[in-house]
Amino acid sequence: MGSPEFPLLYKNGDFMIGGAFSIHSEITQPPLSFTEKPSRLTCSSVNLREFRFAQTMIFAIQEINKSNILLPNVSIGYRIYDSCGSTLSSMRAVMALMNGDGLTEGRSCSGQSAVQTIIGESESSSTIVLSRTTAPFKIPVISHSATCECLSNRKEYPFFFRTIASDRYQSRALAQMVKHFGWTWVGAVNSDSDYGNNGMAIFLDAAQEEGVCVEYTEKFHRSEPEKLMKVVEVIRKSSARVIVGFLAHVEMNNLLEKLSLHNITGLQFIGVEAWITADSLVTPNSFTVLGGSLGFAMPKANISGLAEFLIKDFWKTVQQCDETNRDTRAETDQCKENWDLFYLKDNNNDVAELRYSNNIYRAIYAVAHSLHSILKCSTSQGCDMTIKVTPRQVVESLKQVNFTIKNGDQVWFDSTGAAVARYEVVNWQRGSNDSIQFKPVGYYDASLPPGQKFVLQTEAIIWPEGKTELPVSVCSKSCRPGTHKVLQKGKPVCCYDCKTCAEGEISNSTDSNHCKKCPEEYWSNQNRDACVLKNVEFLYFTEVMGIILVFFTLFGVFLTLIVATLFLINKDSPLVKANNSELSFLLLFSLTLCFLCSLTFIGRPTQWSCMLRHTAFGITFVLCISCVLGKTLVVLMAFRATLPGSNVMRWFGPPQQRLSIVAFTLIQVLICILWLTINPPFPYKNKNYYKEKIILECTMGSPVGFWAVLGYVGLLAMLCFVLAFLARKLPDHFNEAKFISFSMLIFCAVWIAFIPAYVSSPGKFTVAVEVFAILASTYGLLICIFAPKCFIIVLKPELNTKRHLMGKTVSN
Repeated sequence: MGSPEFPLLYKNGDFMIGGAFSIHSEITQPPLSFTEKPSRLTCSSVNLREFRFAQTMIFAIQEINKSNILLPNVSIGYRIYDSCGSTLSSMRAVMALMNGDGLTEGRSCSGQSAVQTIIGESESSSTIVLSRTTAPFKIPVISHSATCECLSNRKEYPFFFRTIASDRYQSRALAQMVKHFGWTWVGAVNSDSDYGNNGMAIFLDAAQEEGVCVEYTEKFHRSEPEKLMKVVEVIRKSSARVIVGFLAHVEMNNLLEKLSLHNITGLQFIGVEAWITADSLVTPNSFTVLGGSLGFAMPKANISGLAEFLIKDFWKTVQQCDETNRDTRAETDQCKENWDLFYLKDNNNDVAELRYSNNIYRAIYAVAHSLHSILKCSTSQGCDMTIKVTPRQVVESLKQVNFTIKNGDQVWFDSTGAAVARYEVVNWQRGSNDSIQFKPVGYYDASLPPGQKFVLQTEAIIWPEGKTELPVSVCSKSCRPGTHKVLQKGKPVCCYDCKTCAEGEISNSTDSNHCKKCPEEYWSNQNRDACVLKNVEFLYFTEVMGIILVFFTLFGVFLTLIVATLFLINKDSPLVKANNSELSFLLLFSLTLCFLCSLTFIGRPTQWSCMLRHTAFGITFVLCISCVLGKTLVVLMAFRATLPGSNVMRWFGPPQQRLSIVAFTLIQVLICILWLTINPPFPYKNKNYYKEKIILECTMGSPVGFWAVLGYVGLLAMLCFVLAFLARKLPDHFNEAKFISFSMLIFCAVWIAFIPAYVSSPGKFTVAVEVFAILASTYGLLICIFAPKCFIIVLKPELNTKRHLMGKTVSN
């Protein structure tokens, strides 16, 4: 038969509340020889924080027992067991809490008296054991510290409640905090327990949603030193400077010892409520490792009278062992067994930092309010003690409780049996007296509206090694605007290279995943971080090429005017008369127009300039070639007329010459009218030739119209060339056919070369080629036809005689 399990702290009452806390954190198992009855489990290493939980539970029960308003004529008792941080001890404690009143004589044995509710445990794994064991008996369990999301499952844990929020909120808040500080490359370590595994799983999912990458995820249990050493080695070799520690305070203490031993410092730890304010971690060497740590903690307990009770009243009224009567009192065995608690009597360093005690206080008052409701208590008549209270009734009543305790906190349970999520964000800092302080630097309150739930005071944070600058923990540096991220093969999404955006694409934010194409009329700037209007290119009057072309245009006009003036002055000379002065002046006029029409090709293309430039070019050149053709025909007809019986000149006199020029020109005018009517040229923004700029050009509208105009000019030029070529061997003195032939040769050569150059030239150079062809062919006509005549008029006036022109010479 086993020995009965006695509580560590006990007081009888009308209704009993059980408590299970890991007041000792280490357990020693006796040797199992299976030949004799095993000795009792031995617990050691007092956990001050857990002991404070037990003290707070007693304080709350005593406060309720003294109240005349809450359960006025009812006394509440307590049975508090030490689970020693072990699920095995937890099972022994819960079985003791559910058993009967005590040990009876003889072979029949029953346990201690039953309790209405059990408060505990602190860790999720032990709480799961506790809840599953009590579930068949419908005994409610209220935990002050178990945060595993798994306990929110009401199908598996229908009788479980907690005065703390589920890790679902804390884990997501951790991911939000990491993202807030720009830490996209972190390490993660968790306890290998229900608490650590479930909490870390939620954090990893939330981190992925926030775009945070986890370099490694390691876990270990407090009883696995080999795994702990592996975790330390992974941390030492990793590049992540931020570590999220989802650990119980015992595992965190073990990790802290190893990190201090290996001098691994300067890391930014992000902690959870289980260890971030644990007094057991405050050691002379801990700040070198955990200094600057950030984490979520329960708000401080603000319960009047609690501090005085913990320091003085508890030891007077509850724990009455002292050194003078240690071996004389009747309860000497119990005093000896728990003598290590006596050394905590004068320890008051942690009282100012009590946090979970508030959850214990609220849990006890929740039970009291549920009993108050079940017993139909009133201030005047008290409570109806005839009502038999069952644990199931307490469960249903707990679901309905909603009250406010004396410090102003509202107590109620949601549909999962949990309290609303409220956390302080604390930062490990050095105090003025070189002590370690948990300084509040923000808060998280799930009950507030979105945008107000999570608040951080970044300027108040002191980072690891006393630095005031935010630490950086990224796999790859941020990509500046103008670049985009390209993932590194085989690595997480936070590891990437920065690649400059292609031409015509931009990224105007940091860490862009993709570059955006600029709108059609825009182009990327040099930094690739903004779209700017594309440069519009056309042949400007003010640019070098435009100035040169304008110069040669005006110079050609000037030369033409000089020739015309010279011919006008010498209009009665034999040379001018012999070369058909009327056609010569008309030709000079058309050459002037040919020079001037080139100006229409320079400058910004408009609707009118596009129509004018091609039609002016076509008509003026046809007029010019028609005049040259007329002169050629005159030469041919003149020598034809010298034959006996010929009257050719009667049919090709001045009226016929004028008519032919008008007829040839009218045909071109008709072609141009048809072109302008059907599909005229128009300005066009060519965005295809250059990506970075727009070519503003005159599109030809109808290609047929353009090539018809150009073809007609070429046809007349070829006809003129053939006729002039046929007349090249006529008598030299009166024959200008060879000059016309040469000028037409130049004209045709220029325009034949123009076609491939025009087609292949880009942008404004297309216009420049066309202007050059106009100027070159016009200069060719002007120089070839009129230069020899001007030479004779100006420099050889003795040759400007009728005799010379007729080919007659005076004999010596």
